[in-house]
Amino acid sequence: MSEWREYRVSFTKKAQEILNDLTIEEKIYLMSGVQTKKEVRDAVQRKVKAHYNEIPYSSGGIKEKNIPAMKFADGTRGVVCGRGKSVCFPVAVMRGATFNTELERMIGQAISEEVIDAGANLFGGVCVNLPYHPGWGRAQEVYGEDTFLLGEMAAALIQGVQSTGVIACVKHFAFNSMENLRFKVSIDCNKRTEREVFLPQFKRCIDAGAGAVMSAYNSYKGILCGQNDYLLNTVLRKEWKFDGFVLSDFIWGIKDTVASVNGGLDMEMPITHFYGKNLLSAVQNGKVGTDKIDMAVLRIIRTLLAHNERIKSNIRTSDIEKHRQLALQCAREGITLLKNEDNILPIDCGQKRKKIVVFGSLADCDNTGDRGSSQVYAPYIITLLQGLIKYGAHAEIIYYSGKSLSHCTRLAKEADSVIIIAGNNYLDEGECIAKDTYDISNEKTAGDRTQGLELKSEDQCIIHEVAKIRNDAIVALVGGSAIILEEWKDKVGAILMVYYPGMEGGTAFAEVIFGKTNPGGKLPFSIPKKESDLPYMEWDSESMWYDYYHGYTLLNKKGVSPSYSFGFGLSYTQFNLNHMRAWKSEECLYGEVIVENVGNREGTEVVQMYVGIPESDVERAEYTLQAFQKIYLQAGEKKKVVLSCKTSALDYYDEKTSQFIHEDKKYAIYLGNNSNHAELKRIDV
Repeated sequence: MSEWREYRVSFTKKAQEILNDLTIEEKIYLMSGVQTKKEVRDAVQRKVKAHYNEIPYSSGGIKEKNIPAMKFADGTRGVVCGRGKSVCFPVAVMRGATFNTELERMIGQAISEEVIDAGANLFGGVCVNLPYHPGWGRAQEVYGEDTFLLGEMAAALIQGVQSTGVIACVKHFAFNSMENLRFKVSIDCNKRTEREVFLPQFKRCIDAGAGAVMSAYNSYKGILCGQNDYLLNTVLRKEWKFDGFVLSDFIWGIKDTVASVNGGLDMEMPITHFYGKNLLSAVQNGKVGTDKIDMAVLRIIRTLLAHNERIKSNIRTSDIEKHRQLALQCAREGITLLKNEDNILPIDCGQKRKKIVVFGSLADCDNTGDRGSSQVYAPYIITLLQGLIKYGAHAEIIYYSGKSLSHCTRLAKEADSVIIIAGNNYLDEGECIAKDTYDISNEKTAGDRTQGLELKSEDQCIIHEVAKIRNDAIVALVGGSAIILEEWKDKVGAILMVYYPGMEGGTAFAEVIFGKTNPGGKLPFSIPKKESDLPYMEWDSESMWYDYYHGYTLLNKKGVSPSYSFGFGLSYTQFNLNHMRAWKSEECLYGEVIVENVGNREGTEVVQMYVGIPESDVERAEYTLQAFQKIYLQAGEKKKVVLSCKTSALDYYDEKTSQFIHEDKKYAIYLGNNSNHAELKRIDV
């Protein structure tokens, strides 16, 4: 049992005493969001001077009974509440690219302090849905394609958020990785896929002590997730021993009063439609037992009492400057260098004043990610172009959007360096705001990338046109997931993935371009050579089957090489990984590597350990990530890194017995700095 579980359970007696003194009407009130539909719609429509979740969304709270209200603050890249006050961190996928759990823990604590400043006590921004396909519109909101990476980074965020007492809410439970049809689609898969691929990261969050879970809009095996007895009662509570409360995804998360309560949904948010008087009627008519109500309310009261007590004992003032520096450091560590032919980067302005031409419409726009429920309203945003201009004081920076290709050619000929900013923005990917969603939109915006994973034609045209006259162009890719680049990657000199880098993204980008910062990011997803290498998807289907393989596990199964591997990222220095060895104990597997910085400057490396069971009794991935560690080394410095994982992490789920089965067989441990089979050293133990 985690520390937080023990702490919350210690409030059970007090919560029960309060519960015993409540009327049925008061109990149901605690289960029901108190916003009105008009308030939510007006905020989104901007009919009032407010945006979505500008003030915390509340549920319950009875002051005279000493029951605090639940006050919800949304996010994933910071706190949505407030206007022009919250720090906008890089999106979660870029934070995944840092492979730095300690940094993510610090970001979680910073976010929690801003949650408290906003008057809230719950952060709804721990998103761990697995991107089955990189075309998913909200892939930017999660840490990458790998189950283990998702779980470890999310656990770190939870630890940071709850360090001040704020409730960390994990979402969206579960199988939510299609955006456009999220309200209609039903996902299906076999039990091994469910338990070994799509649910482990959620369990990791529960084991880390998360206090709340949000259900998903989609259905699983034909049953809406917010009404899914199997997911909420059997898996979450009975098997995983979750002691917190479950709230619905907003407005459309449930469709039936009785099915929701009996299915394990404790709280309807952010408005009361199916709960409230409808739930009271269901109880009076005997369709919902009072025991169901009492258990839901006990969970709510207990969690709120425990966390609010911790908040009161940890009141602190947010250090916004410190938080801004965290956002900057995260962007520095997340920027991922994919190609650097002939060490084109960093650009050395030195004694000579260089002319640098920047192309691309995305270079000088506020591009911090999608503009759905995770949009953070920061006090300022430093664009990529602004960062280059501010930092490159000894260079002549010329910007052109790229509308005229002939003008692009003229400018490129005259330049010492060319930087092309290409990729996506909130109109290309993100949360889907469909027609009639809030009665405000004539057409859907963002959503899934159903038209393919390549760059937009205007970006590709600029790259191809510039490549005709020079092969040293630098391409910076903005986006929330994989972008296929086979058509042009061999025609340019350098490629960086900058994701959506937050309010200080331009500063970090310039520092990397000019060499003040050594990029330390590693891809948290695979970049395939062609889309047909990925899992089959029907984006407009109302039913989808998810297979056991995706990402690098699918590429390995097919024997297909990616364009760039999961875990891959270059540096301005060079690292050697030597003296690798591995061993096992009764319960754990170990891998050891000596890492040496053999270059001429400081830098970071991420040592990764993948594990497989070659002679397994069941079909399984050749290997999966089971441990990683990011280390910092000065030029010439060496460090020993020891990684470990429990052998139980490799247990498989037996569908006949509904149990995890341990295999007492030889393990293959793979050590290296990315998932590419050819670059990993295999050691059998």
